Amino acid sequence: MEQRVVFYEDLCKGCSLCVSVCPTNVIHLAEHINVRGYRPAEVNEQHKCISCAACARICPDVVITVFREERKKAVS
Repeated sequence: MEQRVVFYEDLCKGCSLCVSVCPTNVIHLAEHINVRGYRPAEVNEQHKCISCAACARICPDVVITVFREERKKAVS
């Protein structure tokens, strides 16, 4: 499965700001606890992510990386 969004969960403090801004509602807080004692954010349905990067922009701890497909340049 191609990953469109990656959370560095050991650094996530579970603030859920990313959950609140996700337009496709694919981000949620995990059931497990990370090394810092928080429930980190995660995405289980990567194929539903539209790579808008709203989550990465709002994350106060910069723990989210969003990948997008390369666009081919139009030949003029």
